[in-house]
Amino acid sequence: MTTSELSLPARPRRLAGIRAALPFRTLAAYAVLALAVIVIVLPLVWMLTASLKTRQEIYTLPVSWFPETFRWENYRQAWTAVPFERFFINSVVTTVAGSGLELVNGVLTAYALVFLPFPKKNLIFLFVIAALMVPFQVTIIPNYVLVADLGWVNTYQGIVIPGAAVAFGAFLMRQQFLSLPREVIEAARIDGAGHLRMLWSIILPMSRPALVTFALISIVAKWNDYLWPLLVTNNDQHMTLPVGLTQLQHSEGSSEWGVVMAGAVMVITPVLLIFLWAQRHIVEGLTAGSVKG
Repeated sequence: MTTSELSLPARPRRLAGIRAALPFRTLAAYAVLALAVIVIVLPLVWMLTASLKTRQEIYTLPVSWFPETFRWENYRQAWTAVPFERFFINSVVTTVAGSGLELVNGVLTAYALVFLPFPKKNLIFLFVIAALMVPFQVTIIPNYVLVADLGWVNTYQGIVIPGAAVAFGAFLMRQQFLSLPREVIEAARIDGAGHLRMLWSIILPMSRPALVTFALISIVAKWNDYLWPLLVTNNDQHMTLPVGLTQLQHSEGSSEWGVVMAGAVMVITPVLLIFLWAQRHIVEGLTAGSVKG
């Protein structure tokens, strides 16, 4: 009897063992995923329910997850205790302007690094990669000195301009542009498309998933930015929502957590809505790219 004949009966046993292990691995993966969802979602659920509770219910032990009566007045108090409307407008202005400039700079930088011939291009890209390793906190003091010298303290441009370009956006879009089919790019060039026409009509539509992802990351970062707006603003006229939320906590005191949680819910709701919208577009872009022949 040959060696191959001896090994035949063992093969079905190995296949059966693999099939038996697959359900366990699947269950383990779902268990880890469920645990991650619980860890992420549970604080949000508590924040939402606490925003509708009285002070006594929040401090009740054991913890009560649902309010006995919905205290919608917390939201009214959060809106009127501080100039919440002014903070909201400031956050919208700085987020839209900052994210827009960041997208434009990232896309144009990536396009130049991929499609424009110029000397030392790889060296410049290395500087971009090196900039990714520099923490934002390192640049706070020189940025503040520059903004103060320009007279931009307590101004929108003082909040927006120092963060108008980030190395991550240029790196992300460069990697996306490198993955595009060269045949389409060359065909556009043969047809006489210029740089702006090719970027707007050819490259950006094919890069929609990466572009929307970049926009989502930028919007969330600008909306939630706390440290830099705190440094360059000291009045309500230009203060943003994260800084204003701290002011709300100080105005209400440490005991009125229901009002503070109501303010926190109003701060994160726009970001969650933008994320839901962006997620839909990301999925659409990925699936569209997967079925094109």
